[in-house]
Amino acid sequence: MRYLLLALPLFLVRDLNAQDLVASCRRMDSLNTAILLQKIPRAAAAARFRQLMGEIAVEAPRAVAAAAGSARPAAAPPAGASRPAAAAPHPAASPAAPIWDFPLRGYTYRAIGGTNGNGYSDKGYRYLDGNAHLAHPAHDIFITDKDQDQMDDRTGKPVDVLAVEDGVVIACCDTWDVHSPLRGGRYIWLYHPKSGLLTYYAHNRMILVAPGGVVRQGQKIAEVGRTGFNAYPHRSPTHLHFSSFRLVDGLPVPFNGYDLLKKAKTI
Repeated sequence: MRYLLLALPLFLVRDLNAQDLVASCRRMDSLNTAILLQKIPRAAAAARFRQLMGEIAVEAPRAVAAAAGSARPAAAPPAGASRPAAAAPHPAASPAAPIWDFPLRGYTYRAIGGTNGNGYSDKGYRYLDGNAHLAHPAHDIFITDKDQDQMDDRTGKPVDVLAVEDGVVIACCDTWDVHSPLRGGRYIWLYHPKSGLLTYYAHNRMILVAPGGVVRQGQKIAEVGRTGFNAYPHRSPTHLHFSSFRLVDGLPVPFNGYDLLKKAKTI
């Protein structure tokens, strides 16, 4: 009985940490929307993003470890202790290159548009520009969908979008209107605490996650679709728009993830 009583505070601490993470991610989701719509000054947006990303960087590793079933009990803080200060977000370079799962079930890097990843271009891109951003810091991964019904022509079924690593949903959008000028459509942003990277999945027909949710590597998070200003018209083949980012000075800076996609495991 004594051991049970000692364990209870640990469960309460974990529950509070989970609530903190969800709250931080919901605030990040709101901020991301404001940035996307250019409804917040750049300086204020940058400061707020750094603050929230710092909070998430503290809270996410424990949540991901718990979801993986490998969390070790942490010592309960003293009575009356305040919440730990947020650590600085991960540096620009990750300690080691992650091994990804390919973000489309049943597909390989050969479905990536262009030649050897040359569809990627990040010159002039800035996250804080929102929907007005320049360049194409992404890889478009095309599915077999000649009739553009958002179904794989080989199976007659939707194509699953998968999380490339364990992570946390920091922003997403599950609504879209064909008259919207927004380019991403239904999108998802994930933060991956092990590598310190962010990944972005856009143009989905539907999403299956919410801000603060923990996802496992290879987990289905969405289905490939045609949402978004440029993805919806007939001229655009059905594809997933996939981007990867490092945190540099606390803000997302894109990098070419082609080599990681090329080495990724197909599920």
